[in-house]
Amino acid sequence: MHNFIYMKRILFTAALALSLCFNAGAQMQRPKMPESLILSETVPYMPQGRTQTTGRSYNFSASIFVYPDRKLSESEAKNLVADIDFSKAQDYAYASVYVINPVGEKYDAVKDFDAFVEMFNVARSGNLKVVGIGQGATFVNSVIAPKAAGYIAGILTVGGKPAKLSKDVPHDGVPTYVAGANAAKVASSYIALNDAVKDGDAYVNADEPLKKVIVNTDASLSLKEVFADAWETLLRRNYRFNNYKHTHYEGCKFGEFGIYELEPYAECEDYNITRTVVEYPMGQDQKPWLWYEYMPNELASGAKEHSVPVMVLLHGNTNDPRTQAVTSGFIELAGKERFFVLEMEWQGSANYGAMGHDGIESTILMVLAKYPQLDPSRVYAEGLSAGSMTATAVGIKKSHIFAAVGGHSGGLMGGGTRPSAFPGYAAINAEATQKRGAVEVPYCSVLGTADKVVPFIAPGNYKGNGYLNAWNAYENMNGMPIVSDLDFSVDPLFGQKLQDRETIVTGKGAGIKIETGQLYKGNVPMIKFVAVVDYGHWNFKPTAQIMWDFFKQYSRDPETKKLIYHGK
Repeated sequence: MHNFIYMKRILFTAALALSLCFNAGAQMQRPKMPESLILSETVPYMPQGRTQTTGRSYNFSASIFVYPDRKLSESEAKNLVADIDFSKAQDYAYASVYVINPVGEKYDAVKDFDAFVEMFNVARSGNLKVVGIGQGATFVNSVIAPKAAGYIAGILTVGGKPAKLSKDVPHDGVPTYVAGANAAKVASSYIALNDAVKDGDAYVNADEPLKKVIVNTDASLSLKEVFADAWETLLRRNYRFNNYKHTHYEGCKFGEFGIYELEPYAECEDYNITRTVVEYPMGQDQKPWLWYEYMPNELASGAKEHSVPVMVLLHGNTNDPRTQAVTSGFIELAGKERFFVLEMEWQGSANYGAMGHDGIESTILMVLAKYPQLDPSRVYAEGLSAGSMTATAVGIKKSHIFAAVGGHSGGLMGGGTRPSAFPGYAAINAEATQKRGAVEVPYCSVLGTADKVVPFIAPGNYKGNGYLNAWNAYENMNGMPIVSDLDFSVDPLFGQKLQDRETIVTGKGAGIKIETGQLYKGNVPMIKFVAVVDYGHWNFKPTAQIMWDFFKQYSRDPETKKLIYHGK
């Protein structure tokens, strides 16, 4: 058994709490390593349910595997960690740092790769960074990268020897930083692996800019200086996770579901956006409300009155409130399309109050009053899981506020025999019935067909399905025919005839596909269906653009509250 010399773990007890469903309270616990592999471990305590408003969301906290130049003692491993200085990664990204010795006296391609797989499976990290130094770098270059690039979020090698890629092993690119006197030669294999071309000071894949190679040939730099630059320019900027044919927080073994999706972190400064944290006092004996405001810098003072659209993000059940900013794709999209984002702790936590539907409306009104440049006619909302259920509900209950709403991995529960902890189909549909034909709200439903938490529709098992309930409620309110009996001979995926049917092939993970279609009321598309094929219960960032392109066709007259369709 290999000798796992040193582990320093900076991970909050609640850090991997990814329970999303209306009745799901289970958390992904801190990995339990075999005691025989651990000589040192530090795990700070973090109170359950606490919300830390500074820094990054703990979603996809980093794990860092360090392969040293030679076999180290425990004290030498601690000194190496101190010399490299991982504090920024630990403070910023809740990183866990592991120094991993070779199984024998020297690295062995078979035994040490088996040890890597063992560690990978136990750590269950969706954001794995691998650091190789000297002989450890050679092992990473020649063994780990060719066999596991598609499972790693970033590689840093210092001083290793170059290696050729094996043509017999399926692989994917990986963000890579190569340092040391031999860096140019080592980098050539990573440039080929990433199918990258020269782009300024780096080599970049034309289709996936995250597949980048940075080469630093300055051999005089210390390990601390190298890691600091690699962290800032490459390693902190992305993560990987696997949601293909399962849901990522259920866990999986190496190779079980194919390569991992590669995604960027939403860093506000990269998009010229300023984030403001607001803790709003609610009076004596009441917890304050919490929300985050994301304003493109040039719109803070230079935008015309009522000219900036507003996108409201609602997190999943018990999630870190920044879940949607980090994982939905809407912050990156705001950087491109230049709109304002409002992200709420709508559900409440140990130290912040739950807003509920009325509080969501009140918060939106306060923010609109605070920033005259925001456009009250173009307020949109979306959420994940329980946040999707909430967005779906407020689109009907607070229809005067929103020009369009949508959700990912959630609809309206209830309608069958299953009880719901969130407002169910019967109550929301009753309000939809009262408003039928008099009120119109476009709706975008995004879901994964491999979702087991909120299952997708299926022949013979769609009655009372949360997605169908949501579609029916919006068909009802919008004065459209209500399609409650599905016919999968018409469309084997959606069970009904949709217009504008389209298949989108993405470059994510193992070739994930998106199927879309629309239901119209007259000449106006009112319900957008977006199915991520073989995808589990989570956000899929490419769908943010699809949802936004649907949303921005609509506004709501601030005076009459009537929906306005502006066309494609």
